[in-house]
Amino acid sequence: MLAVAMVATGCKKADDNPNMGPAQEAGAAIDNAGANAAAAARESADRAENAADRAAANVENATERAGDKIDAATDRAGEKMREAGAEVRQESREAGQNIKEGASDATAATGRAVERAGEKIQDASK
Repeated sequence: MLAVAMVATGCKKADDNPNMGPAQEAGAAIDNAGANAAAAARESADRAENAADRAAANVENATERAGDKIDAATDRAGEKMREAGAEVRQESREAGQNIKEGASDATAATGRAVERAGEKIQDASK
């Protein structure tokens, strides 16, 4: 490549810098190309790093939001379970009361039946 650059320039001193020969110009061009490539690589690396930082922040925010939603759902589920437990306790109390009332009614009915039977026995013995 250097040979091509030397042939293309005709191995004469540059017009814009009389202190620089064709080989020096080719070397400077290679140095400039390397510097430009390095600068472009640094810019790309910076952009990639910025993108990675943004992605990490987005993941962190998404994780935090998901955690908040899980906490809220857990709270709602806990409240629903407490409500269901209270409802079951109330229904159990009501069922117990109904059983007591039913037992009381059955006892009263049995008492009335025994009383009638006793009256019939007394009437029969007269």
